[in-house]
Amino acid sequence: MASALLLPSASSSSSCSRKIHATIQVPRLPKLSFSVPKIPKRNLGEELNIRDGFINTTPVEKLNVIDDRSHSSSTNVTIQLYAILEAVADRVEMHANLGEQRDNWNTLLLNSINMIILTAATMAGVAATGGIGMPLLALKLSSTLLYSAATGMLLIMNKIQPSQLAEEQRNATRLIKQLQSQIQTMLAIGTPTQEDVKEVMEKVLALDKAYPLPLLGAMLEKFPAKFEPAVWWPKNQVLQKKNFSHEGKQCNNGWSEELEMEMREIIKVVERKDIEDYVRLGNLALKINKTLAISGPLLTGIAAFGSAFIGNGSWAPIVAVAAGALASTVNAFEHGVQVGMVIEMYRNCGGFFQLLQESIEATLEEKDLEKRENGELFQMKVAMKLGRSLSQLRELATKSASSHVDEFASKLF
Repeated sequence: MASALLLPSASSSSSCSRKIHATIQVPRLPKLSFSVPKIPKRNLGEELNIRDGFINTTPVEKLNVIDDRSHSSSTNVTIQLYAILEAVADRVEMHANLGEQRDNWNTLLLNSINMIILTAATMAGVAATGGIGMPLLALKLSSTLLYSAATGMLLIMNKIQPSQLAEEQRNATRLIKQLQSQIQTMLAIGTPTQEDVKEVMEKVLALDKAYPLPLLGAMLEKFPAKFEPAVWWPKNQVLQKKNFSHEGKQCNNGWSEELEMEMREIIKVVERKDIEDYVRLGNLALKINKTLAISGPLLTGIAAFGSAFIGNGSWAPIVAVAAGALASTVNAFEHGVQVGMVIEMYRNCGGFFQLLQESIEATLEEKDLEKRENGELFQMKVAMKLGRSLSQLRELATKSASSHVDEFASKLF
């Protein structure tokens, strides 16, 4: 009875302790696939045209090809200009090194030749004071050989004119640095074209021709029949250029009738005063240099001839010593004062004014004002090249118009 009573309670407790796991199964829904139409890609310009009612019929692929071609052409021009810029930088270094080397030539040859001449004159004087026999022969022979060596060295030195060569390289260094700066400006703020590349190459080759690096076969004539200003720019180049920026440009591009008249008067002053004066001074310096270049070797040759006859007459020692002293003086004046360098300086200054004259004339000959350089900018450049302010430039033009010019155009040199 007790067991019967216990059985239901035990079964109920065991059933409560059991865990009931229930799984709810939901029927699977069929998969639905939706196809979304692809929206065609348009750039911003095409989208705006469609909104405004215009449809661009040019395919996008063709536009990309055109852009790629123009970009490739621009990149190619830039690469070419950078290649020229590297070559120009190398030329700057070469001309600077050669200028220093040839300046050393002038100093070393001048001192060496003068020491040789003075030593030979001293030996000739000692031989004339009482040398006899073998000592007299030794002194005569030494003096003659030294004078002969000095004659040969003077002929070479006067032919190449080391001081003039050094000045050529200094001018070339300055002008090539100026071209280097122009190329850098063109790359920085301009839009270079293939025509610009061609023009820059012509300028580089013109500088190479005007200031050659080698001596043999390429050296400039040091004693021309007539003095002429240096020319370091291509004759066929267009000297006037458009502005890099056209923002705020006036309809007449900064030019007026008064400005054109002012530029014409400046040309007259430059031609009548500056160029004429430098040509006159250049011809004078050229004549002096020719006379000194002939006198030096001639005097050392006479001194060598006189030293060979020492002991055979009273005139020979006098000729040997006196001619040697004069030769040393002439050599010191010619190469110590650097007359050749002065000639080259006059050539460069004459070329500067000739280039200025040609650039103004070429600009004024261009009838299309849009193709000229901006008039106000051009006027400022001319004023700076002449070392004047704008008011001083106008004053000079006014004096030239009234034929009362009593000064040179340039205040810079």
